[in-house]
Amino acid sequence: MTHVKQIQENNNGLTKTENPLGTQPIGKLLITFSVPAIISCLINSIYNIVDQIFIGQGIGYLGNAATTVAFPIMTLLLAFGTLIGSGSSAHAAIRLGEKKEDEAEKTLNNAFVFTILISVVLMALGLTFLRPILKVFGATETVMPYAVDYTSIILLGTPFNMVSIVLSNLARTDGHPRLSMYGMLIGAGLNTILDPIYIFVFHWGVKGAAVATITSQIISAIVLSVYFMRSSKNPLHMRIRRKQMRLKGKLIGSFLTLGISSGITQSVACIMQVVMNNSLVYYGDKSPIGGDVALSAMGIVMKIAMIMGAVGIGVGIGAQPILGYNRGAGKYRRIKETYIWAAVSATVLIFLGWIVCQTRPEAIIGLFGKENQEFTDFAVKCLRTYLFSIFCAGFQIVSTNYFQATGQPLKASLLSMLRQLLLLIPLILILPLFMGLDGILYSAPVADVASAVIVALFIVPEMRKLNNQIKK
Repeated sequence: MTHVKQIQENNNGLTKTENPLGTQPIGKLLITFSVPAIISCLINSIYNIVDQIFIGQGIGYLGNAATTVAFPIMTLLLAFGTLIGSGSSAHAAIRLGEKKEDEAEKTLNNAFVFTILISVVLMALGLTFLRPILKVFGATETVMPYAVDYTSIILLGTPFNMVSIVLSNLARTDGHPRLSMYGMLIGAGLNTILDPIYIFVFHWGVKGAAVATITSQIISAIVLSVYFMRSSKNPLHMRIRRKQMRLKGKLIGSFLTLGISSGITQSVACIMQVVMNNSLVYYGDKSPIGGDVALSAMGIVMKIAMIMGAVGIGVGIGAQPILGYNRGAGKYRRIKETYIWAAVSATVLIFLGWIVCQTRPEAIIGLFGKENQEFTDFAVKCLRTYLFSIFCAGFQIVSTNYFQATGQPLKASLLSMLRQLLLLIPLILILPLFMGLDGILYSAPVADVASAVIVALFIVPEMRKLNNQIKK
């Protein structure tokens, strides 16, 4: 269903087109764009969650530890996909707001070709240096065979994974927020069906989980690519066209600049995961828990945190085309209203998830298998402590997306690095010196609260500036 409305007017034979991003009520628009985006982000997270659940049930904590070690690689691929997808989406939305539809379509085509080229390079590098990379990412001798089996197959799906991420972002800007949701929903459903078949019936172990994942990514990429390649008479719809595929360095530089904050967010997440994994192994081995158990338990908690964050990211992504279009159109009241709606919605949704994590942690951990009571007790402690202040995340994510969508990449980049690079990583390194393994758990709530305060110092003056522009 298209969300672009065309209004025909007889005015000297001219046709006027009107985009609902600049006219429809903000609440309705945000629901229309954010709900599919949230579902898409959750599905993207569920790929890994489903793998970890079935691996935990069928292989045990060493299999889960392997996916934890592989997770930084997957995050790095997501970083590149988000860099291109989020940036090109923001750039195209601004051009559509300026009524420059041809420039928006050139953005789509350059992003598509550039994604394929970059993904092939990343796949080749990953496969060539796989074992050294996994060693740096925290793989122990016992975990390494599982990690190699899983990650080598995941890397083969890199082009499809990245194309899916990029085109999902652009589909929302093109007025089809449900399309990316449907593509990923089909993929996730297939992944959930194939995982138990490959693991329990074919006995492929972690390889089976990886094959199920990349099969799902291929389906999602095909669905989205077919949509953008099909012909359309609607001049407001962007399409992949051969004549528009010639790469333009200036254009690529422009949308990469807008997407750099999202890319930094994911890249920093990758660095944080590497530091986290190695710290867990080091301090875990010094405790009665053991490094492999600590790595596996925190891997589960990080996946739950990813689901919570996906909700905030989905709201931010849904708000992005609305913010970008109205920024291009100079409609400042709608920009402010969109931000407030998005910030409140993301915070409330994550807070509801936080309540579940604090009240039902045993049930959540139980989904990933029950090795022994010691493992379960430590995993529950990790879940409650590490996610204690995660309800602050929604406001921070939406604020970062706001600066990105309104053409302020420097502020967006700084805020995207704030929580994980400037606060969380130093805390992971410092607190365990005094608190041991527990220091890693307490690093996240401290970083969440501190970063929320700093983000507020950026967003309050921005809202005042918007108020002045509204008055003018």
